[in-house]
Amino acid sequence: MNRPTWWRDAYEAYEDDTDAPAIGQSPDNRRQALIKLLWIGIWMAYMGAPLSDLADGDHTTLATVFGALGLLVFVGIYLVLVFRHTGRNLARTAVHRALGTICVLAAVLTVTLGEPWLVLAVYVSVAFGAVLPTRLARWAIPLNTVAMVGAGLLVRGSHDLMSALVVPSLLGGFAMSAVRQMVRTTRALREARATVAQLAANEERLRLARDLHDLLGHSLSLITLKSELAGRMLPGKPEQAAQQVADIERVSRQALVDVREAVSGFRRPTLEAELAGARTALAAAGITADLHRAGAHHPDLPPDQEGALAWALREAVTNVVRHSGARRCAVTLSEEGDELCLTVTDDGRGTTGAHGNGLTGLAERLQLADGRLETGPGAHGGFTLRALAPLSRGATPAPLPTEPAPGP
Repeated sequence: MNRPTWWRDAYEAYEDDTDAPAIGQSPDNRRQALIKLLWIGIWMAYMGAPLSDLADGDHTTLATVFGALGLLVFVGIYLVLVFRHTGRNLARTAVHRALGTICVLAAVLTVTLGEPWLVLAVYVSVAFGAVLPTRLARWAIPLNTVAMVGAGLLVRGSHDLMSALVVPSLLGGFAMSAVRQMVRTTRALREARATVAQLAANEERLRLARDLHDLLGHSLSLITLKSELAGRMLPGKPEQAAQQVADIERVSRQALVDVREAVSGFRRPTLEAELAGARTALAAAGITADLHRAGAHHPDLPPDQEGALAWALREAVTNVVRHSGARRCAVTLSEEGDELCLTVTDDGRGTTGAHGNGLTGLAERLQLADGRLETGPGAHGGFTLRALAPLSRGATPAPLPTEPAPGP
């Protein structure tokens, strides 16, 4: 089974279908970049104090221009550190230079322009938590808070604001440090999951290689031996050579059957895998999935019939996701006499015409497995698909051959 491959593809499709960027990853498009920028921009509301101070006109023209330029540079560097560095790490030298620049800007703007600019120290603490390792951040954040208190003592009339910013500076810095640690953990888990999926896929390929080697090794050796034997019998013993050629044909046909069975078993889907895939696909499409009455383990269900029902489930869920416009989908597996019935019901628009190629091919596949397909409108609107396949309960085993097959 190729379960690891489709499981990984389904998860990636689910992540690609979400509007917000995944934790610890850079935005993939403008929409995700805008969403991330809005989340960061919420915390820029505290910049209202410096902006209000500039708009009041209490400073000279030179001081106002200097403050506006300094604030633009500060905000730009802060956004680069928090917005870009959390997705793709910057060079260590660039990070240290950027941190040094915003520290100097925060101190100079606070001392020269006054009390409202003390809030910049809080953003410096947040930047420390966002980009510095935890070991350095636990020292840098308190030191920055102490520096903020020192700058506040130099500014006349800022004692009340200074005391009010101590807790946000510490709390914001350490909270951002925790977020950074969570981002690193999420990246590690994502990489580990991808590695596990790849290892599982490799294990399945190795299993198929072992099966093919075991199936073909003996058959090809026997074909080679009998070919050499037939060559030595010609032209003196044509009848015995013909018998060897007949044996070669029989062994070749049997080897071809064995290979087909091995490849079919490798590629045949299972109900367990398709139920998990259906749950992921429906969740990614925003459709409520009701799968609690769909138990995947049925010991009396032969492999061919299980494969046909698994294909039916895959086709039905695909149609629900792509064409139905449904908000809810229910999947049920139940026994009806000597048959297992798979029922997929949705509350969408229903069918408007003849069956497409998917349902036609599905009916043919079920017919080959001695099953049948039934479709129609649901009891409360929508569309219902019923796929039935026979169980092997009470089947009489085939008699064993009493005579050996021809050949060596």
